[in-house]
Amino acid sequence: MNDSNRPGNTDPSFDPSREPGFQPNQRDALSPSAHDAPEAIAKKPADTNASSVPGWERATLEKLAFAALNEQKATRRWKTFVRLSWLLFFVILLWLALQRGTPATDASVPHTAVVEIKGEIAAGADASAEFVNAALRSAFEDEGSKAIVLLINSPGGSPVQAGMMNDEILRLKAKHKKPVYAVVEESCASAAYYIAVSADQIFVDKASIVGSIGVLMDGFGFTGLMDKLGVERRLLTAGENKGFLDPFSPQSGKQRAFAQAMLDQIHQQFIAVVKAGRGKRLKEMPEMFSGLFWNGQQAVELGLADHLGNLDYVAREVVKVEEIIDYTRRDNVAERLAKKFGAAMGEGAMKAFQAIPALR
Repeated sequence: MNDSNRPGNTDPSFDPSREPGFQPNQRDALSPSAHDAPEAIAKKPADTNASSVPGWERATLEKLAFAALNEQKATRRWKTFVRLSWLLFFVILLWLALQRGTPATDASVPHTAVVEIKGEIAAGADASAEFVNAALRSAFEDEGSKAIVLLINSPGGSPVQAGMMNDEILRLKAKHKKPVYAVVEESCASAAYYIAVSADQIFVDKASIVGSIGVLMDGFGFTGLMDKLGVERRLLTAGENKGFLDPFSPQSGKQRAFAQAMLDQIHQQFIAVVKAGRGKRLKEMPEMFSGLFWNGQQAVELGLADHLGNLDYVAREVVKVEEIIDYTRRDNVAERLAKKFGAAMGEGAMKAFQAIPALR
């Protein structure tokens, strides 16, 4: 027998039943390639139907389908949960933003009321007349408060804000007949001291910074630098003095004299407030109103302060009521987030180029 007649031959004329020793049952044992034509082999997969799929394969497919469906349902539920969580978060922030207030107290409990004045004194800041005065009114109106303590740690700031607080403290003292004490921590300078002199007594630490009774107006001038760089400032104004605080424009002697006269007047207002608040306790000397500052021990010697002492000492030994309740109005979580992501950075950068009178 030649190679063309062997069982593996793909010649269509080849018939394995004609081979010597062939047994009938051997036909089924042959591989499809041995007895099927290529066309028949190609058609076999297409003839397979669903009924020919084994049961274990159908069960596996059903499990996979149910698993995919459950995963889709879980994904939708998770998305819904996340959206509802964010909605609840913003609702809570909104509620907190509307709840900026002073702590609720039991009016029947005697206590020493505290209002903090910390940081820069400015409109919109924590140490602003809007927030401090509101806290002061709550403290004075509470029947349980036996005295009000101004807890001060500030380098100064706006004379307008300080004046509004000073006036309100004097008004509330006259109306409610309650004593007011100022307790200084690290510093009580300039506008902060403007507020402190409204108190009946001022307590300081021996190392506190006190005083700086003066007024300043700061800014920058870039005219020389612009000339060197060849930059021309094009500023249009209606009114010859409208732009005299512009840092990129020259300042005339007349304009400087006008600004100095204004500062001198504000300075005299400051001095008058200090003298009215401290009275005969003040030991005046030439440098007292020059803008210099002193430590706490020197301040007591000069009559700028009365005694050495802290908040606990005043509550325990002076007010005679050790229970302390803080009435300070502070930023809540929502307001801190708003400030963090708001326009505060841009506003702070612009302040470097603005000339605003300040008690510092």
